[in-house]
Amino acid sequence: MRRRMAITVGAAVLALATATPAAANHPGDRRAVLTGFASLPAQTFVPGSEPSGAQLGTAPVNGVTPPFPGQPVQGFSGVVRRGDGTFEVLSDNGYGARANSADFLLRVHRIRPDFRRGTVRVLGGFDLSDPEGRVTWPLTRPDRKLTGADFDVESIVRSGDGTYWIGDEFGPFLLHFSARGRLLDAPVPLPGVRAPENPSLNGEQPNLASSKGFEGMARSVDGRVLYPLLEGTVAGDLAGTLRINEFDLRSRSYTGRRWTYRLESPDNAIGDMIAVDRNRFLVIERDNLQGDSAAFKRIYQIDLRDGRKTLVADLLDLANPRGLGGFGETFRFPFQTIEDVVILDDRTLGVLNDNNFPFSAGRTPGKPDNDEFITVRLPRPLGADPRVQR
Repeated sequence: MRRRMAITVGAAVLALATATPAAANHPGDRRAVLTGFASLPAQTFVPGSEPSGAQLGTAPVNGVTPPFPGQPVQGFSGVVRRGDGTFEVLSDNGYGARANSADFLLRVHRIRPDFRRGTVRVLGGFDLSDPEGRVTWPLTRPDRKLTGADFDVESIVRSGDGTYWIGDEFGPFLLHFSARGRLLDAPVPLPGVRAPENPSLNGEQPNLASSKGFEGMARSVDGRVLYPLLEGTVAGDLAGTLRINEFDLRSRSYTGRRWTYRLESPDNAIGDMIAVDRNRFLVIERDNLQGDSAAFKRIYQIDLRDGRKTLVADLLDLANPRGLGGFGETFRFPFQTIEDVVILDDRTLGVLNDNNFPFSAGRTPGKPDNDEFITVRLPRPLGADPRVQR
């Protein structure tokens, strides 16, 4: 399934033509196949952690009554492969808004999926903090542990030196953390783009909608640059186009090079972006629906050289010949937010959902979604740069 994009750099944009793509089940095409299924129960909390969810009220949500006894292990909005069968996953800002997430500690968890047993183990993790005062505006907590009222973290990559770069939606900002979660530099704003939560608005109008910042972010295969991808359209840009900027890790600055990813529908959103090689990337694109209503949950490959946008996997139409997870011959990943993709080998992807605990109920109506980790075998090899699997 392919579409053409016209590509320019700098002040210009990369845009998709309006030709209608072929359907995913066009004769001659083959579906991607579910090869692994593992699940972490929704009500999983960090051992010994502080209570949370006090600002959600006391009415049950999908059968779960806040506040909660600890910090939920939830909201997986970014994933990093460690190469030893474990993964680091980034929880997002907590409960969906600045106003209700002040008691949610931003955290990176380390997990190990067991696809034979269908389970996910939480092995530990670390909170994000700013002990050295890199953030110049007031934080929620005096101990400078970062919360969901401070930043809305949605994407993560690990650098060659073991530090982490995390994309935020409130600025939007790029945040640079140590291997144990300590903020190393001042938050880096995106020039010319400001969300409503940006602390530097000074009465000016934002030009990006709330919670539409850096939802996806790829690191180049040579480790030199980042490609943060906005989830929302900047005011004045063509509806349904999302900016991809280039950020140089050596100079700690934006290069001025820019492309734009065009959504299949302006009502869609992206969930993640990762590199395949120097020029190609995978992007999760989804609608905002869940359960039986979910109609669009796909992974595309985009190529910045010649403009191709190619369907890689339809997450609502995966072949499941082994009946994994107790599901039928066709497997659906019907979650509102699917925000994590990682390349496991040249034909296998790992995909995880953000379960928006306790709000999303895409798998079973009235019951909060678990965090699911699936592996998907693609119909054809990616031809990926070997460095993406390291």
